[in-house]
Amino acid sequence: MEWDALYECCTLCPRKCRVNRLAGERGYCGQNAQLVVSRAALHLWEEPCITGAAGSGTVFFNGCSLGCVFCQNYEISGKKNTHQQTQAEKDTDKKLNQQAESLHGKIVTKEHLADIFLNLQQQGAANINLVTSAQFLPHILWAIPAARGKGLSIPVVYNTSGYEEVSMLKQLEGLVDIYLPDMKYLTSQTARRYSGAADYPEKAKAALAEMVRQTGTAVFDADGVIKKGVIVRHLVLPGQKEEAKAVVRYLYETYGDTVWLSILNQYTPTPRVKEFPEINRKLTTYEYEQVINDALSIGVTQGFRQEGSAAAESFIPSFCGEGV
Repeated sequence: MEWDALYECCTLCPRKCRVNRLAGERGYCGQNAQLVVSRAALHLWEEPCITGAAGSGTVFFNGCSLGCVFCQNYEISGKKNTHQQTQAEKDTDKKLNQQAESLHGKIVTKEHLADIFLNLQQQGAANINLVTSAQFLPHILWAIPAARGKGLSIPVVYNTSGYEEVSMLKQLEGLVDIYLPDMKYLTSQTARRYSGAADYPEKAKAALAEMVRQTGTAVFDADGVIKKGVIVRHLVLPGQKEEAKAVVRYLYETYGDTVWLSILNQYTPTPRVKEFPEINRKLTTYEYEQVINDALSIGVTQGFRQEGSAAAESFIPSFCGEGV
């Protein structure tokens, strides 16, 4: 199949913009058909089973189909959360977008992307970690087999917001070893307010079911590094501990020990959330501990929690084109 044809009337994500990205049009993700990568380097701040000894080989792609108002990677996420803004704020964001495009990310070919994967493997990466890559699925579908044909042997991680189309995920079967999705919200109201995607809960639930179907129960090596399976992340938002509890309960009641859970406390308020005062602060220790204690009370034992405060801008990588 000529994968690039998927860009011609783009329905890669649930937004289904149907724009012709091959002709230079940009969808909700903010991207056309030119592959843009902002960073490709060993990353030491993932869950221990993903980081491994040397680090996870993370490849950060520009653009995003979800567009959360609190996105920590807002410098490269493309469309900048305009769903709740005034026209003046949209105009300001448009300027920020143009600046970001000139400062962050490099246009690369699919052949070079395959070489990036191989270079990360040579550096000792535990895996290839594709961070928010759904908007470039045609490139991914070409590059992974090409890299494997040249000797790529480490697992591939699909690191996603969870806002995915099941039909597109099916194309990744056999190419992705580990799925690392978020489960951000369980209510459409919260999803609409912070991501402009009221359908997020249903889309994320269906996507997760497909991921679990493909990979099954998680498999780890003797050193505790994951080789296959699904780890679901949930970032606890300020003032949203009840939603967080509901997310964790849904995941555990639906999948039990088949998937691992990663409950994050690293929420960092960015300038983008000034119009959302209820989340324009850091998460409190009390809020986070309430979520953790509830998880333990229902029997969650397989997963990860963050100790201390991880809410610092130092945890946000520099998108300077390193390794691209």
